[in-house]
Amino acid sequence: MEKLQLKAPAKVNYRLDVIGKRPDGYHELRMIMQRVDLCDEIQIALSDTTGIRVTCGSKGVPDGPGNIAWRAADALLKLSGREVGIEIAITKKIPVAAGLGGGSSDAATVLMGVNELLDLGLSDQRLMEIGVKLGADVPFFIFKKTALAEGIGDKLTALDEVPSLWVVLVNPGIHVSTAWVYQNLRLTTAGSLAIIPRSYGGIEEVCDVLSNDLEPVTCARFPLLEELKELLIATGARGSLMSGSGSTVFGLFPDEKTAKAAAAEIARERGWFTAAVRTL
Repeated sequence: MEKLQLKAPAKVNYRLDVIGKRPDGYHELRMIMQRVDLCDEIQIALSDTTGIRVTCGSKGVPDGPGNIAWRAADALLKLSGREVGIEIAITKKIPVAAGLGGGSSDAATVLMGVNELLDLGLSDQRLMEIGVKLGADVPFFIFKKTALAEGIGDKLTALDEVPSLWVVLVNPGIHVSTAWVYQNLRLTTAGSLAIIPRSYGGIEEVCDVLSNDLEPVTCARFPLLEELKELLIATGARGSLMSGSGSTVFGLFPDEKTAKAAAAEIARERGWFTAAVRTL
């Protein structure tokens, strides 16, 4: 049985600007998206038994057609026209509903893996076109570069001059509905958008751009997240921000030693999910 063992990385948003609401109901966004080396583990195998089977066993993640990874495999299997089975086993390492893009990354990884296993020969661009129909963040994980993301997140421009940084992720176990956050977002027209640099010389320049328009909504409901940001700064982070719609908060650290010490201290004292990771 042909199989692949793959890793699906998480992401953080250095920037998340909500520009306005589109006629199709989606929001127009401008984001800086950065992959980090906290990864779900995914095994994809072809089988003689037709159909798609997804197993995960993680609370809050469905095993069947409700899983975005199942829908990704289904899209390519239909495109292939082949009568084969696809078995997908997902080991979750990325917290669920946490603003880290775990589900979207799983779907992107399945698209790339099934493309390889079925020898479809689809380009990354074609996979991104399929992926955006599954979720707005899926194309970013196929793009595989730090990116300025615009539109609904599907218009991607590579940011090549961004330093490799140590990031501490903290998730207090609060599940945040992205749909709820956007429904409660109050759009403003507070002047022109700040210019986003395309290159960054170091950690301080990245910290200067940190901003998330969704943060006030989520933090108003869950004030603990503001406390997390302050805690990360107190343990040595140069900057801190909520990722996506939450509830993960991250801090940017100047070196590995400081990052790992901060992560260990927060995990020991608070018992929350904490990880010191490197940007990809």
